[in-house]
Parts: sequence; C-alpha cells; structure tokens
Amino acid sequence: MTEKTPFVEIRHAQKSYGSLEVLKDISLTVERGEIVAIIGPSGSGKSTLLRAINDLDPLTGGEIILDGVQVNKSLPHRQYEKHINEMRQQIGMVFQHFNLFPHLSVRDNVTMAPKLLKGISGKEADKLAEEQLAHVGMLERIDYYPSQLSGGQKQRVAIARALAMQPKLMLFDEATSALDPELVEEVNLVMKKLAEEHMTMIIVTHEMDFAASVCDRVLFMDQGVVVEEGPPSKVFKNPDKDRTKEFLRKHLEGSK
Repeated sequence: MTEKTPFVEIRHAQKSYGSLEVLKDISLTVERGEIVAIIGPSGSGKSTLLRAINDLDPLTGGEIILDGVQVNKSLPHRQYEKHINEMRQQIGMVFQHFNLFPHLSVRDNVTMAPKLLKGISGKEADKLAEEQLAHVGMLERIDYYPSQLSGGQKQRVAIARALAMQPKLMLFDEATSALDPELVEEVNLVMKKLAEEHMTMIIVTHEMDFAASVCDRVLFMDQGVVVEEGPPSKVFKNPDKDRTKEFLRKHLEGSK
C-alpha cells in the first residue's frame, strides 16, 4: 500500500531576522480539503509562517511542499521567478488590508491577474470575474471602485480576486481583523462557504468562535513554535499545555 502524500508539507521551517529567530524548526502537514486555523499571540510567528508558504517571506531554512512540488526552491534568479510565479498561481492569499488597486474597478481588480498571468481573453476573464463575484455576493458591485465599498465588501472582492486564479490552496492572514465588528460576519460567511466546498485553507485568525465552528484543526503558536495542535474541541475545551490554557484564558477575558 502506497503512503499518502500530504497536500501541504512544511519541513523544518526556520526564519530569522538577524539574531531574532521568528520560526524555530516547524514541521507540519495539511491534507487536501482540510481547514486549519493558526492562533496565538502577536509576534508568535503565525503570519510569517503563512507568508512563507508562497515564499512571500522566504524561509532561512526548511522546505515548503505543495502537492508534491517544492515551493521555495533554490534556483538561479530567472528560473526562480518563473517557478514561483507558477506556484503562486496555485495559492490564493487574502491579506488583512485588502490590497485592492484603488484606481481599478472591482471587475478590473479581479480580472487583471488571470489576464496577465494565465493569458486568458478579456471575455473569459469577465466571465470568471462574474462567477467569483457572484460566489462572494458582490456581482452587483462589479463596476464600483474600492472607494465606494465598505471594508467587508472590499475583503469579499479580495477573496473573489484570489479565487479567480482557481487556486488549489487559500491562505487567509487575519482577513477580518481590520473590519468593524458588524462587517466581520459577512466575510466569515464567505469563508464558511468555501469550507463547505472543501477548499483547502490555512487561516491565521484571532476569532476563536470561527476557528471552533469551521476548522478541522487548530494550531496554537507561541514564540516561533507550534505549542499545541488538534481538533478545535480538544484545543479549546481541553488543551494539554499550560501556555495554551493561559492564552485562551486571557483571550476570553479580553473578549468580555
């Protein structure tokens, strides 16, 4: 019987900024269709780990493997650029601050990457944009500009833009933390819908209720290491490590 290969594999990930060690020998796997939440205090390395997956924040040491292919290959510059562009087309990423182009309409924000990177026609790209904007409930605002949208609407457009590349993996880096509380739920609903469609997702979040209700597994990070991991029911209700208990207690106190 052949051994099943993990869909995402992080092997001995290390990241340092000078003498500051941000990631300390992290190894973990994510299966196809799995939804994994990464929680932990500020400065624990959560976003650094997420950004390492598509080599936006290159590792100092270790390997990132996606669907059997190493993402962070050491290659001559031109070969690396071609390789990483191909890999990033398979990895959608949604940031905290939307990163929409303010001078472009919603339609153009969503169609630009498929046209430039995949070489598809304007007509095909428009169809793709309409499909993905409908998917996130934003089709009626296809010809609006970012300045005409609320924060939650901008984030839903950012999700549609990532989905328009038809990625194998979606990364969310604190996707709701810049939003007013009443706008958070509209973005969470889109992420829940993707979860129901079995999109593989890795989500850095401070929203414990969302992680508990949507994710298959939760990783608790602190000081550059994964302190604890397991199903949400185990990590949130019966954690093994004192550091996890302390973090969750403080989080609960802070949210009261």
